[in-house]
Amino acid sequence: MIVLASSSPRRKKLLKGLGCHFQVIPSTAEEKIDSSLSAEENALKIARLKALDVGQKTEKGIVVAADTLVTLEGEIFPKPKNKSEARKMLRKLSGKEHQVITGLVVFNPKQKKLLKKAVVTKVKLVPLSEKMIEDYLKTEEFQDKAGSYAIQGKGALLVDSIKGDYYNVMGLPLSVLNKLLGKFGISLLGISSKIAP
Repeated sequence: MIVLASSSPRRKKLLKGLGCHFQVIPSTAEEKIDSSLSAEENALKIARLKALDVGQKTEKGIVVAADTLVTLEGEIFPKPKNKSEARKMLRKLSGKEHQVITGLVVFNPKQKKLLKKAVVTKVKLVPLSEKMIEDYLKTEEFQDKAGSYAIQGKGALLVDSIKGDYYNVMGLPLSVLNKLLGKFGISLLGISSKIAP
């Protein structure tokens, strides 16, 4: 049994798309950015906190937790708090290549075994006019999205190029997740729910 430590509709949709049976137990861990850490370190730290938080609530199955951040020239772009923050982020990302980083953690509460991996995808946005930014903000897609855009929605119209795992930009790098789950005897490819003793 896979336990998804997230209420993210995108992560749920990706797992459902694989025909995967899973339980959702959202984490209540605080998603706080530590300015002394790199974006990769922050993503992994937050994902680990989510996994451990949910691991305390269940001893059955394997907990999957993830945290996605966007970074440009050392600056971390988390989820915007409002439309004004989203506007500023999109202006900075306009026409530039940035990194989308997902900290992925797989945790077996029973064995107290935790595996982690940071996955990086490079995304370049097209040069955004003020009208494009305002039209996009009207879609409300920016809400709850690191970097203020959703590549799987109308945000795709803002993307010029992508290098790396597309699903990572959506918040759940599936191939890396499958590799980590494989160490616990779970195969997303075979849709097997067998858990190694």
